[in-house]
Order: sequence, then C-alpha cells, then structure tokens
Amino acid sequence: MTISSGDWDGRGLPPAAAARVARAAQSGVRSSLLAVGSQAGLDLAGFFAVGEVMGCVVQHLGWQGYVGCGWYGGMGGAWQVTTQVAVPGSRLPFSPYVDAYDGGWSLALGRMLEECRALGGDGVVGVSLEEHHLGSGNREFVALGTAVRSVGTEHVRRPFSTTLGGIDVAKLLQDGWVPAAIVPAIAAGVRHDDYRTRAATMWSAGNIEVPGYTALVSQTRAATRTLLGRRCADIGADGVILSSPMTLSISELEIGEGHRDHAAVATVFGTALAAFHPRARSAAAGSRPGSLAILPLNN
Repeated sequence: MTISSGDWDGRGLPPAAAARVARAAQSGVRSSLLAVGSQAGLDLAGFFAVGEVMGCVVQHLGWQGYVGCGWYGGMGGAWQVTTQVAVPGSRLPFSPYVDAYDGGWSLALGRMLEECRALGGDGVVGVSLEEHHLGSGNREFVALGTAVRSVGTEHVRRPFSTTLGGIDVAKLLQDGWVPAAIVPAIAAGVRHDDYRTRAATMWSAGNIEVPGYTALVSQTRAATRTLLGRRCADIGADGVILSSPMTLSISELEIGEGHRDHAAVATVFGTALAAFHPRARSAAAGSRPGSLAILPLNN
C-alpha cells in the first residue's frame, strides 16, 4: 500500500500514523506491547489495552551556526575561560542545538499521545524512548508504548504517559500516586580547550584530573537535573520517578585553526507523579520546600 504524504503540513498525525489508527478502529483488534505480567498489573489497576501507539520524528540536528565558546575578556585585558551550559530557551551560541534536541523529543511524545487520544485511550504505559542516528546529521526520535483506557465511566481530557509497566503503575496507584507525564530534560555544555586543559591531557602529564572537563560534565549534569525538577513543578507534579539513569555524551568540536572546544550533552527522562491519597500527599509534603519526592518502587 502506498501512502502519500505530499499534502501533509507537519501538523497532527503523519499520514502513516493516521492510517494505522484507522485500521485499528475498523478491525477492533486491541494490540499491546506489554508482557503478560504487566497486563495483569493493568487489570488490577482498572485499565485495559486499546492498542500500540507511536510517535516519531526525523530531524536534522547539528552545531550549525556555533562559532565559539566561553572566552571573555577579564581585568587588565587577560582572557579567561568559562564553561557555558544551555538548556532549552537559553540565549547562547549553541542554544539552537539544545532547542532542536528538546523539540525532537517533545514532538515525538506529543504525536504518541495524539495517537492515544485517537484510540480513545486515557494514557500510555510501558513507553520506550529510542534515538537513532541516521547519518548526515539526521536523527530519529521514537516514543513507543501501549495505550490504555480506564474501565470506569470517567475519562481524562489529556492522556497520561509513563515508562513504567502495568505492575509498577498498579503499585503507584495502590500507594496513592498517579503518573502524569513523561518529562524530558536536556542540557548542553561547552568548554574551550585552553593551555591548562591541553597540558593536563598530554601524555607526559600522567594520571591527573582535568579540572576543565570535570567542571564541564558536572555543570551540565546539574543543569539537566534542575531543568527536570522545574518542568515537573510547572505541571504541578508532587514527585518524579527516573525512567533510567541520566545519559552523558562528550564530543570534540573543531571550531577553527587552533580553536578546539569540548561539548557535553546530558539527557534524562522522568515520569512526573501526582499524589491523590492523603498518605502520598503527606510523603510529598515531607520533602524539602521546593523539591520533588523521588520515589523507589519497593517497600
């Protein structure tokens, strides 16, 4: 079957996704990506699967337009080096890269939830998040999960999403927590390789710390954690469960003759939680002011 996308303007579901939703509605078959145990957990939580859903976007992503790092003039004309870190919405030379990276994940998650709505789902569980490098600076962002619907008569206007499976969702509901949304957080840092950095990495330097690189990775990770907390607070979440450990990638940028920078990109995904039971609200209130409860899934 050939599906034409010539008239698609990039808004709403891609034609292939719309066709997939239409086939599911016509056939009445409820597909699921969940394991048997996870499905059993959903049954206990009062949900049933209504179909697989996916959101994906292919995006060209690179450091186009980036011309330099954090050099600035100090007192007496001396040049100093800083580590610059950008989160989405920052105004730094490499901010467009961070904005595009963040936008790719937001668009993929948004399309997945749109498919869920089209199937009549109340949320998506067991979401897997994958990033594929397709060459020439092109990357695919994929969010894939199982849409579920409540067995009750009340249904949500905006579907929830979580990377957790059915058993873990049931645990949360039993303890008074409900998953709200998958929240991505990304930050990128850049540091110039000055004389001190290069000297610390020479073969003759021995096994020593490179303070510039330590600052780069530490500040980038810290900015990502701060962004995650802020985004969860913005949607009114009381807690968050990390989907997986934070990832960090480091690359070298050749800006020009004798000008070399190092860039670090840190990414983390969390499931934002809302407390609906007095016990859960009490646990959330017991955390420090302005902080979120980070919850384990055990006793």
